[in-house]
Amino acid sequence: MKASTTMARGAVAAALVLGTSAAMCGYASAQPLSDEWRFRAFVYLWAPRITGTATFPGGNVADIDVKFHDIIDHLKLAGMGTLEAQKGRFGAFTDLVYMNVGGTNTRTRNGTIDGVSLPVGATANAGMDVKNWIWTLAGSYRVQATPESDFDVLAGARMLTVEPRLTWNFNVDVGPFTGPGRAGARTIKETNWDGIIGVKGRARFGSGNEWFLPYYLDAGTGDSDFTWQISGGIGYAYPWGEVIATWRYLNYKFKSDSKLEDLTVNGPVLGVAFRW
Repeated sequence: MKASTTMARGAVAAALVLGTSAAMCGYASAQPLSDEWRFRAFVYLWAPRITGTATFPGGNVADIDVKFHDIIDHLKLAGMGTLEAQKGRFGAFTDLVYMNVGGTNTRTRNGTIDGVSLPVGATANAGMDVKNWIWTLAGSYRVQATPESDFDVLAGARMLTVEPRLTWNFNVDVGPFTGPGRAGARTIKETNWDGIIGVKGRARFGSGNEWFLPYYLDAGTGDSDFTWQISGGIGYAYPWGEVIATWRYLNYKFKSDSKLEDLTVNGPVLGVAFRW
């Protein structure tokens, strides 16, 4: 795990340095920017696979694995959106993701519940509910602005709140789990704040530069041992706004005293953006 985290940190750091260097090389060709405030709202659906490992009260270690079809079939509530503001070279943005997914199948890491192993002939119907809040708030500086591309560097913070709930139901009495006690649940809640730095922008093409390739990369640490996020895709600009499809990958490695070992949220994004 330490080796993979180190490799991820190195890859992200290299991408940040190379991206910033490339943008600085194009600084001389930058175009004048508007001194008026410009705003952009992006409303989207992120349908990821959520994976990780959590330790619940009672010593229950369970794998979190909420697949794409679980998101669609078991989604209780969701809200996702980004709001950006830009004036000249300076900007700011906030991005908020909330997902509440319930009733997905799961398994305990060692095949036990509260330290009680399943005997022969006994089965347990285990499930996992997962609530996620992911909130990013950052300021940005536009290093490059041309008709063909924009490139920003950014710095800010990201909050992650994860609340997984492990449920189970035995088909027979097992140890202390008898009668109504055959069914039970354990819940944990973890909230982390991390400082982040990164880059974002877009490359435009087409006869009127109506097509564009948006990209985003950040990395940071704080309450988490290490977190990083990357996204990229394609979009089309209309007079009223934009239609955008991307792939977004978010990864967390937590500290040794955390109830969570790791968490990955990875999947496609589809949305529309409005400018004013």
